[in-house]
Amino acid sequence: MAEACPNGIDVYFDNVGGPITDAVWPLLNVRSRVAVCGQISIYNATAVPTGPRKLAKLIESRARVEGLLVRDYEDRWGEALRRLSTFIQNEEIRYRQHTVEGFENAPDAFLGLFEGDNIGKQLVQVGEYDA
Repeated sequence: MAEACPNGIDVYFDNVGGPITDAVWPLLNVRSRVAVCGQISIYNATAVPTGPRKLAKLIESRARVEGLLVRDYEDRWGEALRRLSTFIQNEEIRYRQHTVEGFENAPDAFLGLFEGDNIGKQLVQVGEYDA
């Protein structure tokens, strides 16, 4: 992680938790911001890990950590779609998706989300689609 972010991390959108967040935490820059939206690494855990273990880093970095629920912003959904569509069309944002063919494979595709089998958005194609 330090090699990928040699200047540290200013903004971290945490949708995973666990070892990924543990790797990011030491690299938080002064006045960095962390949005915690999900913790998929522990959704199926039989025992939730004890913590918080690494909050002392917040003293050093003076980072701000805040929870985020997308529904808090549902009144801005149309605005977000317009802006994000423009970013994608102008290639200012790039995304990845992983497509699994066939409805019969939907359960495995869903379970794969918890195992890290996909990169980006997970899709299941259930029929013919001609864009």
